[in-house]
Amino acid sequence: MKQKILVLTMMLLLATVTMAAKRFTLVIDAGHGGHDAGAVGAITKEKTINLNVALAFGRLVEQNCPDVKVIYTRKTDVFVHLDQRANIANKNKADLFISIHTNALPKGRISRGLETYTLGMHRANDNLEVAKRENEVILYEKDYKQRYQGFDPRSSESYIMFEFMTDHNMAESVELAKFVQRRTCAAAGRQNKGVKQAGFLVLRATSMPSCLIELGFISTPDEERYLNSAAGVEQLARGIYQAFVDYKRKHDGLTTNTVVPEPQPEPKAEPKPQAESKPQAEPQPTTPAPVSPAPAPVSPDTVVPAPVAPTPAAPAVVAPSVPVYKVQILASAKRLAPRSAELKGHYDAEYYVENGLYKYTLGSSTNYQEINQLRRRIAADFPQAFIVSFVDGKKVKK
Repeated sequence: MKQKILVLTMMLLLATVTMAAKRFTLVIDAGHGGHDAGAVGAITKEKTINLNVALAFGRLVEQNCPDVKVIYTRKTDVFVHLDQRANIANKNKADLFISIHTNALPKGRISRGLETYTLGMHRANDNLEVAKRENEVILYEKDYKQRYQGFDPRSSESYIMFEFMTDHNMAESVELAKFVQRRTCAAAGRQNKGVKQAGFLVLRATSMPSCLIELGFISTPDEERYLNSAAGVEQLARGIYQAFVDYKRKHDGLTTNTVVPEPQPEPKAEPKPQAESKPQAEPQPTTPAPVSPAPAPVSPDTVVPAPVAPTPAAPAVVAPSVPVYKVQILASAKRLAPRSAELKGHYDAEYYVENGLYKYTLGSSTNYQEINQLRRRIAADFPQAFIVSFVDGKKVKK
């Protein structure tokens, strides 16, 4: 009898360990916080709306999805660095990253509705302006030029990097964003402004499917009142939760205790106010066509191996207008020592000088997919790494 009890106990323990190992990890990111208020309305602040909806969404998941581990980038009114938010998701090997924000427009402009973004190159100026506003949070960080490798959130030129970024998570991210738009607009009675793409730093550094939700416009009085109300918070959170369940049901399966919402029809878009800009067509992810490998060109800012002093290199023969891709891993205000700890063992790194910063890169190929695979391989060492390109020896700029 004792042996049977022991066997049953061991089987139960094994089943428990197996369940824990299979838990789906969701990271919920409430944008802004602490001394970074985000957009400021007449009666509230963006950081407060974001946190209220994030916590309400998380509670629904915790109460109804026992196989899901919920992690928050913040649960109180504190400031969290932009790259740290992505690092939280990467270190916990998250399956999904959802960032919650609130939109705003300059005084005198009115707009209403919910829109969801995935990482990509903006296809409209309005999308770029949203990304600029959300990325400006890094200006609160004293070392942002080094931390984000010279990225300037206010400069349109900085966003050229997103034009060369494709990701194996793009299809899942777009699918998640569509679920969010359909479910949340229906649950909250919001105008559907569609799925869009733009260059958000917080999404760039994550290594899993992700999206950024703009709940509504704090700059529009009736929208602000709704976003600040208990009913508004509950409805928005429930819509995002239903979208999460839709996504998880398709990609990860569900436990028997998970509450599955009934399908709802697509919400009809409400008439848009006169002053609102025209809606943008939903972007489709694209993948650059691979080209034959060619030697790396030499830019005017000579690229040299990190361990040795820079020396002029003979011009390489490169086909005209063929981009050469590299992975930029970090930027430094001073030249690093040959075996600096900051290189994390990648002593074959090269650097080029731009805007007074030494920018270190790994790899060199005209095959984008090859370089993108390299970026993924080194993501554990450099989660903020991104792809840069050179054409005829010059770094590509907008």
